[in-house]
Amino acid sequence: MFVAIDNTPRDYAWGSRSAIAAYRGRPASGEPEAELWLGAHAGSPARIVDGASVGHADLAEWIAADPVAALGPDLASKGARLPFLLKVLAAGAPLSLQAHPTPEQARAGFALEEADGVPIDAYDRNYKDEFHKPELIVAVSETFDALSGFRPMEEVRGVLAALRAADEASDSPEPGAIELLESHLSGAEPLRATVEWLLTDGRGGDTGEASWVIERVTALAASPEAAASPYAVSFETVGALAEAYPGDPGIVISLLLNRVRLTAGESLYLAAGNIHAYLDGLGIELMAASDNVLRGGLTPKHVDVDELARVLDFTPMPPPRLEPVEVAPGVRAFRPGVPDFQLYRVEPSTAGEAVRVALGGPAIVVAERARIELRGGASTEPFMLERGEAAFVTPEERELVVAGDGDAWIATVDGSWSPAA
Repeated sequence: MFVAIDNTPRDYAWGSRSAIAAYRGRPASGEPEAELWLGAHAGSPARIVDGASVGHADLAEWIAADPVAALGPDLASKGARLPFLLKVLAAGAPLSLQAHPTPEQARAGFALEEADGVPIDAYDRNYKDEFHKPELIVAVSETFDALSGFRPMEEVRGVLAALRAADEASDSPEPGAIELLESHLSGAEPLRATVEWLLTDGRGGDTGEASWVIERVTALAASPEAAASPYAVSFETVGALAEAYPGDPGIVISLLLNRVRLTAGESLYLAAGNIHAYLDGLGIELMAASDNVLRGGLTPKHVDVDELARVLDFTPMPPPRLEPVEVAPGVRAFRPGVPDFQLYRVEPSTAGEAVRVALGGPAIVVAERARIELRGGASTEPFMLERGEAAFVTPEERELVVAGDGDAWIATVDGSWSPAA
C-alpha cells in the first residue's frame, strides 16, 4: 500500500525562511522552516493526506492501531514502532552543539530520570525515551556546513599558534587568555578538561576566567592574522557563532572541532558520542526515531555538563564522512551499519530507465526535482508523487519500481533493500 503523507515544517528559530519551501515547490510561509518531519515520532507525526484510506489521521495513530498492516509482522513484534525518522532540514543559522547516547546510555538515563520522577517535559530532562539517536545527513544544497567530532591535537595546536600570533600583532596584547586556554589543553585528557572547564566556568556570565578567554578568542578570530591562517574558515565560524550566541562557550569549543563543508550528495554519519552542530544548508537527514539530545553550547536550552561529558567521545578523528555505495545503475545506498535505518538515492533519469529495488520492510519516499511514479508488488495501480511530496510504503509491496523525471530519497530499515533480480 502507498499512503500519501505530509507535515508542517517545524518553525525553530534557526530554520531557513525559504529553503524547504523552494525544495517542495511551495510558497514560503514567511516564518522560519527548520525541519519537515516524515515519520511516526510523537513530536510531530506525519499527517496522512487521505485519512479515510486507512481510517487514521497520522502515521503514529495508524501504527499504534494496526502495527502489522503498517509495519509488517517483524517490526510489529519488536515494539510496534517505526524505528527511523526522515527529515528535510534547512539550517539558516547555527544549531546547538550536541551529542546523542548509545542504546545502553539511553536506557539507563531514561530509567534513572523516570525513577527520580523528572517530568518528561521538564526543562532539565535529558532522556525523553529509551532509544539511541544516530544520524545521517546528506547535503542537498550546493554546500552544507557543519562541525563534527574533535579535530586532531596537532590541528588544535595550530589553532592556538594562530591565536598567539594574532594576539602578538594586536594593539593591546593579552597573552594570558591564550595561555590559560593552552594550560587546559595540556593535561592527560586535554579535550575533556577544556570542554568541561569552558561549559562550567563560561556559562555563569562574564565573571569567570573562561568568559575572558571566550571574549578574547572572539576578538582575535576577527583579526587579519586569523584570516590569513590555515584555519581561516574555523575563525570565520567563530565570528558567526559569536554573532548568534555572544559569550557562549561553544564559540571556543568550535575551534576544537572539525569544520566540515559538504557538497551536494556528500554525507556525514554521526554516531553516538559525536559532538556536532549544523551551521548552514539544506539536507536530507535520517535518524533513529528518538528525541535524546545532550547539548553542549550554542543554545539557551539546558546543558548538563556532567552527562554530556559522560556521553561524549573525546577521541580526535577525521570528519565522519560516509561514502555511498552504488548498488545498481541510478541507485546509491547510504549504509551506516545500524539496524534502524539506511537511505537510498534513486535517480531514474540517470539510469535511463525505471529502477527496481526489493523491499523488506516499511519505507518512506520523497520526490525531488520533478514527478516520480512508484509501482509495487502488491498494488495494481501506479502511485504518483509530485516534487516535494512524500509517501509511506507498507512492506507488503515487497518491491518498488521508480520511474519519472524526478529523483527519490527512500528511507527504510537496514537490510531491507537490495537490487531486485
